[in-house]
Amino acid sequence: MKIVFCYPLFLILILLSFSTCSAQEEIDFTRLREAMVNRQIMDRGVNDPDVIKAMRKVPRHLFVPQENRRFSYADHPLPIGEGQTISQPYIVAFMTEVLKLKPGERVLEIGTGSGYQAAVLAEIINEVYSIEIIQALGESARETLGALGYKNVHIKIGDGHKGWPQKAPFDAIIVTCAPEKIPRPLVEQLKEGGRMIIPVGRRGTVQKLVRAVKRGGQLKTEDVMLVRFVPMVTP
Repeated sequence: MKIVFCYPLFLILILLSFSTCSAQEEIDFTRLREAMVNRQIMDRGVNDPDVIKAMRKVPRHLFVPQENRRFSYADHPLPIGEGQTISQPYIVAFMTEVLKLKPGERVLEIGTGSGYQAAVLAEIINEVYSIEIIQALGESARETLGALGYKNVHIKIGDGHKGWPQKAPFDAIIVTCAPEKIPRPLVEQLKEGGRMIIPVGRRGTVQKLVRAVKRGGQLKTEDVMLVRFVPMVTP
């Protein structure tokens, strides 16, 4: 089993503090994005053509705060405010590929964050329903996604543990924060045969990234790698 660490926020801030790069420096983000896809994603085994195409297209730097934008395509997570992070690019691609998405499907995302994962999903499927518990992040993500023309992403400010029953059932569910156990409402809102990818584990510990398929009303689960995500917040 592989282990991928989404580094603690304080370590990320320390690393960023050592940079002497000017915020005004002109950066070729297109070149950096291409290198990210080739070296961080394809070289690590992600090969779904729809996922690769989405990762090449979505401007990750526009989902990162201005002061950290020059690090947007680096091989680690980044702080986005409110004690939260944007996931490492490889993790975004890997989790998206695991869902085996098809055009026309509807996906529920728990943990909107900056909106980057939602944008990647929106490049592949028809409708993305995303829940963010932190109002400032949810509103910022809605603004960014709207400015980029993503009309198929719908954001709700609320408790991810409860899902979005009014829009259920979903073909797939992706969770980008870690609960201690899989919330039952999410299982109930997943279609029969639907797929889920979710990190599970206690706060401050290494968690298991779990892939699941719903069969006979129950989840059939498989641990795919060890990770460290921010915890799933409860109101």
